[in-house]
Amino acid sequence: MTWSTIVAAAALGAMLTLGVTPAQTAPQGDDTVDPEIIAMLEEVPGGVIIDSTHAVWPALGMELAIRSVSTRSVRSVGSCATDRLCAYSAGALGGNKLTFSLCSVNTIPSTFIAKSVANARGTGYVQARYGSATVATVNAGSWANLGAAVNNLRCVL
Repeated sequence: MTWSTIVAAAALGAMLTLGVTPAQTAPQGDDTVDPEIIAMLEEVPGGVIIDSTHAVWPALGMELAIRSVSTRSVRSVGSCATDRLCAYSAGALGGNKLTFSLCSVNTIPSTFIAKSVANARGTGYVQARYGSATVATVNAGSWANLGAAVNNLRCVL
């Protein structure tokens, strides 16, 4: 081996060692879990934190996404993915999003105030309700703003 090869190998080794280590150990500014996720986890047991802006409740088929944009697909409605029911914390499908994958009566936790609802299923309709009183009915592939408080989404095939 020549002297220049040894120096080059040592320099490359030092760069890789110093370049990789800080990136692996440096804390990220966005690792703090959003307070809305923490509040929802306290109210609804069984949730799993995915990252700082996402949590899921597998047994309930429920997902909470904070200020995120979902990938759109063929039957998606806004940022509500195909075959999902979504409640939004702002009108016109804005704000934070609570997603349900099960077609049943899905409870909206009291820590989430829904202002609009989307139905990205291919058939049927969803009723945004307060108790058993229907506030809005949303057909498949559509969405609606809500004029009153709701605490559950009833999916009808």
